[in-house]
Amino acid sequence: MALLCFSPKCSPFLSSSSSPLFPSPADASRRPGVGFAAFSSHSNPHILKSSRRSRTGRRMPPCEDEDDDDDEGEKEVALPFDDYLSDVEEQLSDVKLSKFYSSETNKETGNHQVLRKGRGNRLVKIGQSLSSSNGPVKNEEKTNLKKRNSRDYQSNLNRSSKEHDLENNAKQKNGNFTKCRFQKLAEELDFDEKWFPLIEYLSTFGLKDSHFVSIYERHMPCLQINLSSAQERLEYLMTVGVKHRDIRRIIMRQPQILEYTVENNLKSHVAFLISIGVPHSRIGQIITAAPSFLSYSVEHSLKPTIRYLVEEVGIKTTDISKVVQLSPQILVQRIDNSWTSRFSFLSKELGAPKDSIVKMVTKHPQLLHYSIEDGILPRINFLRSIGMHNSDILKVLTNLTQVLSLSLEGNLKPKYLYLVNELRNEVKSLTKYPMYLSLSLEQRIRPRHRFLVSLKKAPKGPFPLSSLVPTDESFCQQWAGTSLEKYLAFRQSLQLTDFAKKYKSKV
Repeated sequence: MALLCFSPKCSPFLSSSSSPLFPSPADASRRPGVGFAAFSSHSNPHILKSSRRSRTGRRMPPCEDEDDDDDEGEKEVALPFDDYLSDVEEQLSDVKLSKFYSSETNKETGNHQVLRKGRGNRLVKIGQSLSSSNGPVKNEEKTNLKKRNSRDYQSNLNRSSKEHDLENNAKQKNGNFTKCRFQKLAEELDFDEKWFPLIEYLSTFGLKDSHFVSIYERHMPCLQINLSSAQERLEYLMTVGVKHRDIRRIIMRQPQILEYTVENNLKSHVAFLISIGVPHSRIGQIITAAPSFLSYSVEHSLKPTIRYLVEEVGIKTTDISKVVQLSPQILVQRIDNSWTSRFSFLSKELGAPKDSIVKMVTKHPQLLHYSIEDGILPRINFLRSIGMHNSDILKVLTNLTQVLSLSLEGNLKPKYLYLVNELRNEVKSLTKYPMYLSLSLEQRIRPRHRFLVSLKKAPKGPFPLSSLVPTDESFCQQWAGTSLEKYLAFRQSLQLTDFAKKYKSKV
């Protein structure tokens, strides 16, 4: 990734006392009146080769764009600010079920123990009663008692032996399954037997046969890493916040991560994130979202990218951490091309000043990823089609840049129709309340409107969009004058009714 960084004359980051975060490029050629050119170097050049081919001759895309079929939603998607309620009841029911089953298991185990103890106690009592009887015990009775006790003991011994054998057979079966799976891979591809411990370890993170085949085709050397090194590196990632369930996704997107040493690579990149203000609690999320950033040189790529965002784009140093957290992919992007093209487009299309565009990027840096022709322009044209002028569109985008991430057919158009037909508002109201476009139509807008109508508290004129902004509890207190429970029950009933109508229409 090459970055052309033209620094201002009085840049604090290029002074002789510049901070370690923004060092002046040591290898940049300087001449009077000419800016410096900072070229990023990649610690793994294979990632930058777009013409790579697999071992089977198949053309392979760059590593950072590689996703497997199971990793849905891995690519960065700007999430709309729809306030869907989390399904807490379902989670609680799962917890209750798990507790129920665990308690039932304990009860069953306890019952077995009671039965075993009961049988033993019963035998002891029989023996004690026989030994303490007044009359002499007949030899035949003693013999029968010994035989019965011997049969019971042998029966218990056989039962425990069978259970032990079954357990051993199950363990052996699982081990054979793993061995068989590896032997199958070894037969189909040139898998070395020395790789088996690593593959067995990686399978604990959910990697399947198809994943190992993909890794083999894309970057076979990472399968030659010894087990202890791989464990050290993956365990370090989990100590900095990467979740166990995300390791598979990271490895599939960036298999070279198994080769990155902790001391010389992983720790230096974590230290870089901390140096720009990223809190420790967010480091794992950034690595999960953009694992390929670990392959870029801190000094020659990542720091020049941050310097470009500050000096050329105009983002404040205090906002850099926020920008990286909102869009970690910005660290591995050709930021110079992305910024130049989108700045030029918005300036010409809407007459947007640089300050407004900088605000858009700061609030929603995903803007630099969106396609102009397929993403930004169609949404601007939609806002024009409903009667908004360029100045109005600029206000909306400056205050709520996330509008550019919303679906036209599934989001923006239905909300516009509900605004004018049901809420009886004019389009110009969106310039005052652009947040309306980011709210959920089914979870927030329609339930609150219908609830106030049912209570006969909705105004006759345009419906107040300000009633859609506060939380559910504040809405009930300030606008509905009822309890939160009553509103939630109404909303659930409304959703069930809508679901029934949709189901009937499909049938």
